[in-house]
Amino acid sequence: MRELFVLVMYFRQSSATADDKTKSITLFLYLRFKSLKAIKTLNEMEEQTLLETLEAELKKDIKFVDENKKLKKWVVLEQARQYSPDVINILLSNKTLKEHFFVKVQNAFIFKLEYFAIFLEQKNYLNDSYTRFRNKIGLSIDYKLLKQHNEVELVFPFKDCVLEGGQTKDDEKRNEIFFNETLAQDEITQLFDGKVITNAKRYDKDGEHKLENFSDNDNLIIKGNNLLALHSLKNKYAGKVKLIYIDPPYNTGKDSFNYNDSFNHSSWLVFMKNRLEIAKEFLRDDGCIFVQCDDNEQAYLKVLMDEIFGRENFVACFVWEKKGGRQNDAKWYSVNHEYILNYAKQKNNFKPNLMQRSDEMLKQYKNPDNDPRGVWTSITLQAKSGNENMRYKIKFDNGIEWEAPNGTYPRFSRNNLENLYKENRLWFGENGKNTPRLKKFLSEIKEGVTHNTLLFQTEVGNTQKAKQEMKSLFSNSDYIFTTPKPEALLKRIIEISTNENDIVLDFFLGSGTTAAVAHKMNRRYIGIEQMNYINTIAVERLKKVIAGEQGGISKALNWNGGGSFVYLELKKYNEEFLDLIKRAQTPENIMNIWQKMKEKAFFKYSIDMKKLQEKMDNGEFAKLNWEKQKQILREILDKNQLYVNRSDMNDERFYITEEEKQLTELFYKKGE
Repeated sequence: MRELFVLVMYFRQSSATADDKTKSITLFLYLRFKSLKAIKTLNEMEEQTLLETLEAELKKDIKFVDENKKLKKWVVLEQARQYSPDVINILLSNKTLKEHFFVKVQNAFIFKLEYFAIFLEQKNYLNDSYTRFRNKIGLSIDYKLLKQHNEVELVFPFKDCVLEGGQTKDDEKRNEIFFNETLAQDEITQLFDGKVITNAKRYDKDGEHKLENFSDNDNLIIKGNNLLALHSLKNKYAGKVKLIYIDPPYNTGKDSFNYNDSFNHSSWLVFMKNRLEIAKEFLRDDGCIFVQCDDNEQAYLKVLMDEIFGRENFVACFVWEKKGGRQNDAKWYSVNHEYILNYAKQKNNFKPNLMQRSDEMLKQYKNPDNDPRGVWTSITLQAKSGNENMRYKIKFDNGIEWEAPNGTYPRFSRNNLENLYKENRLWFGENGKNTPRLKKFLSEIKEGVTHNTLLFQTEVGNTQKAKQEMKSLFSNSDYIFTTPKPEALLKRIIEISTNENDIVLDFFLGSGTTAAVAHKMNRRYIGIEQMNYINTIAVERLKKVIAGEQGGISKALNWNGGGSFVYLELKKYNEEFLDLIKRAQTPENIMNIWQKMKEKAFFKYSIDMKKLQEKMDNGEFAKLNWEKQKQILREILDKNQLYVNRSDMNDERFYITEEEKQLTELFYKKGE
């Protein structure tokens, strides 16, 4: 009870009598208890008047107002819970607000936080709220943090929202957009509408070709916001993908990818939730997903995925040894591993493939006695479990006696063991005098071995190996990808979960490792990437794969090249202006962009265009520093119009060509 603590601290410095202090504290506790019912004492008109007064006063502070001049109540509530002077002073400065939200004790006014919070959180006042969840992150049931209960839920601010996550350049840290799932249905429907397709081309061994048609067997590489691209692909590929592998930003602030990897904890969870929910719809009933992460978010991601995919569909947590050696300059420990969480769409339908036996494993199988049944290895005749009634001693015709050693039990009954001896399935060593062992023939056992959840660098490579693979393809790859994934690691994951011609989806494509490995392994694939290096890295890498490059796993698979893929983009609109602003080099460039924006761009509703133009005309805008000018032009654009919706394709304002219209209809045709 923070309020009580404040009151007690006040009295410790007060000259009030002990009786006065007792009465005041009693009054405070009574008022706090009654605050749960306090709002009900106001009639409907009084409630509305109080709300209007509160909003009018709070809107005087710009940080409590959004771009549409709406009160950001979730920000107000958070600040109030922190006893921010910005909120307290506003409430105290207005007589009506002070009377309702404070109680006077001696010469001090005590803030009735519970009353204030309940007033703001009531259903009647949530019509423009961004989130209904508590302002803490943790395991919860019924929105109360962790209690004794069989089922818990991960609760975090903005969980009931959609985070666009639309950054396309590493140095552009724009404010992300949240849309409430319940209260912003129109905006979300517009956001998730299928997008216009543009700049499509096919690549094969003969180079680049103009795309004439789409095939169900096409491999796809898509440039655009991954959340919006997934929704654009949903009708065409829902229920058809066998494997999803993603290596998303880890929320460390210094991740290997040039994404905006500085989402705060809650925003990162919203970001992942939105994408995992739609990703689940792509999986076949026997499909699965692998998500790579590190210690920074692993525990929270596990609980989030339990909620989305079902705890009963959790399969395993793989641990990958990402580097060897020891980092002695580490602050606490040398961290040598990452995690890969594996969930099935329906666990009962998911059957992991067995791992092919390595040459080292096969060396254990020999045939020293020229047995016509082929090569074999031997195992002991005893087992660790059993009971004393199973014990016996046996003497074979060759004079050798055998009994299970102390602490162990026979693996077979006496009768079965005698039959194995008659079938020449027991081995007594080269001299025929050793302790007998059972011969296990390679031809009679499973075709492969069960996969281990420990992924050692000696088997699947490490970060250093991945860097070498990238350097062999691109001399400047270190600048973009500091911790890429080795091809052998993706090969193992694809081997576990797919067969030839199955579809593999990676919507954080990055350097294109997943697509490159899937291509070499004769799997179909869909890769999505919003960063501009998709053309200089991922596409170029796949062109090298088609040409037969011999890096990574190529030699192990006897890869000689071939195949094809289709590249396409989501049609940009306001995103084009962001690109122009990024490339602007002179004041003349900026003014030219401004003129184009006035003609074609979509602006935020809250922007006073007349006032902005006046600042342009009177020179006030020109006096601003270079980066500030760029920032203003970026901020006034409507971020919900970065791409063109298919439903707006015939709107002349978007300038969609006939070729783009035909291409878009071809793309969506087979999914409808």
